[in-house]
Amino acid sequence: MKLHELAPANGSTAVTKRKGRGVGSGNGKTGGRGHKGQKARSGGSIRLGFEGGQMPLQRRLPKRGFHNIFAKKYVVVTLDDLNTFNAGDVVDINAVITAGIAPRALNGLKVIGTGSVDKAITVKAVKVTAGAKEKIETVGGKVEVM
Repeated sequence: MKLHELAPANGSTAVTKRKGRGVGSGNGKTGGRGHKGQKARSGGSIRLGFEGGQMPLQRRLPKRGFHNIFAKKYVVVTLDDLNTFNAGDVVDINAVITAGIAPRALNGLKVIGTGSVDKAITVKAVKVTAGAKEKIETVGGKVEVM
């Protein structure tokens, strides 16, 4: 390898066009900004959604719906998910997180009756549907609503 053969790796350098460096450069004088106007000035950027003073689209459209900021979000677990636990286990929010069924606790555990459970387990949850409670108790399990 010789000194004149050295070159930077492909993609490591970017060739940027030098603005305002004479008419012969192709980007001289106005530097690709055109003549006058807000976008030709320094610092002359227009915020997102601005329509030149016209009422913006997001304000022209009617608003719909309601979002309750006080709503509680629960970790929803089905009976099929509870089959991953062994017979006699106590299943609460911490056990569900440890098993990898849920990533975080939110406002507690809610058990719904989708599927079936075939082991006698003790479930400690904030909410349990009537169908889920019935199915758990028929196989000999217990349900504790906290």
